[in-house]
Amino acid sequence: MNKDTTFGRLIGILFITMFVCLALYKLPDTILGYKIKKVDLLSDIRIKDDSVSIDQLKRKLAIADSLLTDSINKARLAQSAETDSFSISLRDSLYKAMQSSWSAADSQGVRLEDFSLGHVGLKRFYAALKNAQERRGQVRIAFMGDSFIEGDIMVADFRNAMQQKFGGRGVGFVPIASSVSQYRPTVEHHFGGWNTFSLLTDKSKKYTLPGMVFEAQEGANANFRTVNRYATLREVSALKLVYEQNTNSQVQLVSNSSADTVYQDLPATNIVTQRTWTGRFTNASFRFNRTEGLRVLGVSMEDTTGVVVDNYSLRGNSGLILEQMDPSRCEALNAIRRYDLIVLQYGLNVVSDEMLHYGWYRQRMVQVIKHVQRCFPNADILLLGVSDRSRQEEGTFKTMPAVLALLHAQRQIAQQAGVCFWNVFGAMGGENSMVRYVDNNWASKDYTHLSFRGGKEIGMSLFKAVLIEKQFYDEAEKALR
Repeated sequence: MNKDTTFGRLIGILFITMFVCLALYKLPDTILGYKIKKVDLLSDIRIKDDSVSIDQLKRKLAIADSLLTDSINKARLAQSAETDSFSISLRDSLYKAMQSSWSAADSQGVRLEDFSLGHVGLKRFYAALKNAQERRGQVRIAFMGDSFIEGDIMVADFRNAMQQKFGGRGVGFVPIASSVSQYRPTVEHHFGGWNTFSLLTDKSKKYTLPGMVFEAQEGANANFRTVNRYATLREVSALKLVYEQNTNSQVQLVSNSSADTVYQDLPATNIVTQRTWTGRFTNASFRFNRTEGLRVLGVSMEDTTGVVVDNYSLRGNSGLILEQMDPSRCEALNAIRRYDLIVLQYGLNVVSDEMLHYGWYRQRMVQVIKHVQRCFPNADILLLGVSDRSRQEEGTFKTMPAVLALLHAQRQIAQQAGVCFWNVFGAMGGENSMVRYVDNNWASKDYTHLSFRGGKEIGMSLFKAVLIEKQFYDEAEKALR
């Protein structure tokens, strides 16, 4: 064998080895549920910019942000024109006194952060809670989010705690059809005969809060049954069919295991409206006839007093599409389902390994919040920060630096919009908390989404933060009498 042939084989073996190593580096994070440690020939010399970035981002989150832009100053001037200056000064002093034992920015999610002028960001919400405690009305809360709260994860336990404390029963709004109904343990839900349209995928329709609308085929049906998962879900006193268009449809309602059957013609309408039935309900089956032109949003199972929490999750939603909600439809929905608090939970569909700067998202979301406020002028706004999310690095799962970058931008969004903020990342335990959640079976193996057990942890933390903030409002009310 000559030297040229031997040298050629050596070069070939080197190329094959290099190709195999590159292929091993491109392996997925897990195979058949097993964690895979990647082969990185350059690991000893590669500069890990992310480790530097995450330390810098953590320092940003530990201090109060001083984002004093013209838009914030203008917003505060506009608010001050409508608010008594003495009340603002008194509330500011009281808030600072209560805040004396806190850090400037809450990095642990123990409390809410209120960026409104005079710290009145949840004034309407807490006033409604007080009325509910005195059995004088409803408190209606809308949770708007992505797959993080899909199936009522987190929202279910928050709802239950609020209803146990302030009264109310029922799961609230349920879309007439849902691709995840089999995974939602807070209501039994079966349906058929509906065409689905979503704000994410179909721009031919106009939308309000659910972000979805359903057109009925002849004989379309939907069946709902209460569950015993929580005591507050076993029975309700009202069923409310929410629809936005109808010409001549008839609805057949069978409730309480066929004991009661009614046939009714739905009033014709071309705006969002609702038909209400009162009594004692544990199940309800709807069937629709003469359905040409019938367009339905969903059914709400609730009480006529106490707290109602509606879950409007929409998988894949970054929050930005809320700017496309139709104001006239929102106005009509607000007239029949007046919200006292709207919770915005977004971020998982925005955070990306390739991005550490979210100024573009901050600017867009500030406009989204303004649009939501115009659409629902009676509602206070609470913005939730993104949860922890991990990626695999050298065989170990760690917090994505982009999570902290987005979290910082979200706090700035709340500050610039003058609304309240809650740090979900901090409430989970901060950096690398998702690893602990997965180890405890509180989150799925994608190191992104919560299980129902993990959702309970976050839901109860939010409930406690709401009660802590309520102490300030109670004290402020006494001081201003």
